[in-house]
Amino acid sequence: MIIEDEEANANRLKRMVTGLRSNYLILEVLSSIEKSVDWLSNNEHPDLLFMDIRLSDGVSFEIFNLIDIKCPVIFTTAYDEFALRAFKHNSIDYLLKPIEEDELKFALEKFENQQQKISNKFDFPREILDMMLQKEYRVRFLVTYKDGFKQVSVSNISYFMSEYGSTFSVTFDGEKHLVSHTLESLEEQLDPKEFFRANRQYIVNVKSITQVHNYFNSKLKLDIKQCKEGVFISRLKATLFKEWLDS
Repeated sequence: MIIEDEEANANRLKRMVTGLRSNYLILEVLSSIEKSVDWLSNNEHPDLLFMDIRLSDGVSFEIFNLIDIKCPVIFTTAYDEFALRAFKHNSIDYLLKPIEEDELKFALEKFENQQQKISNKFDFPREILDMMLQKEYRVRFLVTYKDGFKQVSVSNISYFMSEYGSTFSVTFDGEKHLVSHTLESLEEQLDPKEFFRANRQYIVNVKSITQVHNYFNSKLKLDIKQCKEGVFISRLKATLFKEWLDS
């Protein structure tokens, strides 16, 4: 099975795998944490799982907090060599994007050679995730303002939102500015201790949350400073959100 949110990458990987192994069957291609958890909760786990690290609704390691993965995993990633060495040391295979056929072939051979030795229980070391997320985060943005530009401090941003194909920041003072980044890109740039990807439309600052309400079907509804409509957290992300808020 393939978990990858970029359709072109997923299709390319699918073609490469079936080209190298005609007897392999790709059961499903999933594009998000939510879809992956739902599928894995209701189906027998595959023999092998390819997993992108960054997905449209968060970091794919969140999947391991929501469900026990009972199969080997090969990560596809663009992280630096230091992080990749940690994967290797912990017997977790990886493919660096853009994926090369020779590297994919080697990874498949490693999987086949070690298949009998692999435990049914996959435990992802938390310290590797922490290490991968240790980096310098953005502290300000340069935005257009009147006939020129102005700096907006990240600490003064209540939330980011996607609207009509564009991304905006909204400050605690109520100023709304166009930001030349997608929410996916902003996830890479913002400190995950301070900002949470609530859903496909919002990234919220922990300091902006004034109230958390239980909502229909185990969802959560957030009251956010300078946001008139509520921000909703899905049932699958609710536990992660509460853990983040309580950390």
